[in-house]
Amino acid sequence: MPDRALVWFRRDLRVHDNPALTLAHRAHDEIVPVFVLDRRLIEGEYPSGPRTAFLLASLEELREALRVPADLDAGTIPGLDHFGLEPELTDPIPAGERAARERASRFLARDLETYADRHDRLAGGTSELSPAIHFGCISVRELEQRASEKGGEGADAFTRQLAWRDFYAHVLLHNPANAHAPFQRRMEALETREDHEAFDAWREGRTGVPIVDAAMRQLKARGWMHNRARLVVGSFLTKNLHVDYRLGEAHFMRYLLCGDKAQNNGNWQWIASVGVDPAPAFQRMFNPVLQHQRFDPKGEYVRRWVPELAGVDDKHLPEPWTMTEIDQEIAGCVIGRDYPAPIVDHKREREVALQRYRDVPRA
Repeated sequence: MPDRALVWFRRDLRVHDNPALTLAHRAHDEIVPVFVLDRRLIEGEYPSGPRTAFLLASLEELREALRVPADLDAGTIPGLDHFGLEPELTDPIPAGERAARERASRFLARDLETYADRHDRLAGGTSELSPAIHFGCISVRELEQRASEKGGEGADAFTRQLAWRDFYAHVLLHNPANAHAPFQRRMEALETREDHEAFDAWREGRTGVPIVDAAMRQLKARGWMHNRARLVVGSFLTKNLHVDYRLGEAHFMRYLLCGDKAQNNGNWQWIASVGVDPAPAFQRMFNPVLQHQRFDPKGEYVRRWVPELAGVDDKHLPEPWTMTEIDQEIAGCVIGRDYPAPIVDHKREREVALQRYRDVPRA
């Protein structure tokens, strides 16, 4: 009877650079690969049709790469409808190890060298590998090694971004209460606003602020959002709309293919100025117009995701409500008809937010 080993796949859905699989292959005659589709994994605190669809597609590809011993029933991988979920996304990032490795190779060959200068540019410059990293469709260790071999400022900057994942994982490991409460406990006293209409406008990408709306629409189409855009929309929700960061965290977890409790929670607490970063709140209040001008100067990102603004010139694109009525007609974008007026004034709400942070009692 052949010597068999059981290899339990969890968030390491790949064949390349998989230590457990490699060790079992070297030490045993046969391997029985297993993945447990625990309903608590699918239907837990943050059920997500997009993320579950990515998981199931990755498992289908992994099954093709492995050979299920002949005398064992391999079982079936259920469809998304088995869990009562919908895919929701219109243009999702492709799942599986093959797509991840192709994306990584393109990025390392074409974009790594300029990553330090371009990774904040909304229209490109990042790897978009976070969903694959989340499910282990590609190894972080391999990415770090391949980047280091190329060297340079781009490689160093990319490696630092990879390290943030470990950082927030350790933060949540040692502070599990962060899952539902601010790391800075005194910030539970921060005054927030229950504005369902404004929150819905934010979720649906119709706030009237182009860079915010573009980012929120990208999320619902791709299941991914550029990191700089995540900071902008997070600041807008918590410091312009004064909504509790946990509502934004939950919305992201519904759509993000890379939705990870530690990373998502840590980043939301960071932008809400309630987490492990001690920087004062005013340093985390991003002016969306300035962010647009700096990180999408040609409007490529905004025009892709907010086609109503396609005819607006570069000068007015960050704040189209400043166009004259004649300019609006020429651009084919009448504010209030073709595209909404901004639901809040950043300058005024910034002052409101600053006062609310000042009002929180010191520990």
